Amino acid sequence: MFTRRILIGMAAAAAMATAGSAFAQDWKAKYPELVFAVVPEENASGTTDRWTPFMQYLSKELGTKVTLRIANDYAAVIEGQRSGNIHIAYYGPASFARALITGVKSEAFAIDVNSDGSKGYYSVFYVLAKSPYQKIEDLKGKNFGLVDPNSTSGNNMPRYKLNEMGINPETFFAKVQFTGSHENAVLALAQGTVDVAANWWNAPDDSNLTRMLNKHMLKNADGTEMKKDDFRIVLKSDLIINSPYAYLADLPDDLKAAVKKAFLDAAKNDPTDYARLSDGKNQPWQPVENKDYDATIKLVKFVDSLRKS
Repeated sequence: MFTRRILIGMAAAAAMATAGSAFAQDWKAKYPELVFAVVPEENASGTTDRWTPFMQYLSKELGTKVTLRIANDYAAVIEGQRSGNIHIAYYGPASFARALITGVKSEAFAIDVNSDGSKGYYSVFYVLAKSPYQKIEDLKGKNFGLVDPNSTSGNNMPRYKLNEMGINPETFFAKVQFTGSHENAVLALAQGTVDVAANWWNAPDDSNLTRMLNKHMLKNADGTEMKKDDFRIVLKSDLIINSPYAYLADLPDDLKAAVKKAFLDAAKNDPTDYARLSDGKNQPWQPVENKDYDATIKLVKFVDSLRKS
């Protein structure tokens, strides 16, 4: 009797394992390749160098090929997920909110965590330190550089903060222009194309500016390298929730679980390639849900109302 029960249990366990394996093979047959999309915060080659090793890690963990797609802008990521051509995406908070507002079936599953354990960042307005501008009011009639229409720190939050101050960017500044990326906004400021530029900022030693400086990307007219002291912040926003990673909601549950696990274990299982993503600044990813971006959705809808008015 005892032996028979053991055999029945073993048979049942084997059947379940076989069924589970077959189920996993089902999604691998349907998804022989997964596409992971990012919007570059730096030039295309830098983005490729930063993310390609992590794609190799994901491919190994999932047992299926994961291909990196560098999108032109946040709108391309949103539409790529809407069409089902992008399975996993690294959004900005506002672009993720925009995706949800416009009906994209996407689910946030992991969030960036700063070196101090916080899960937020700021939008700042930079000017050159050699300029006379000490506050936003000094920049009336000057040129303002934004990042992307769907950027949180590079468009939505700046407009929100300016509205709080009673400032309409289109009438206050001589020109408002989208530069296309966070790096381009800082470059436009450094080269004198704009007089003030919006960008993201985590801490004094961790911002898009400091990362560009660490890569020796900013130079003065005489060819000497610029320093952090060459820039001044004239306005800083309220805290913004960090960027999410999101997969398509209609992916198989076991595939989503495998993707989420691979992300949450990345700092432990592949520390070198994980550190490369943030220049060693971030702690391990943590879980996040769509509801955590409710406040960002309200922000985006508010900015939309400003445009309509």
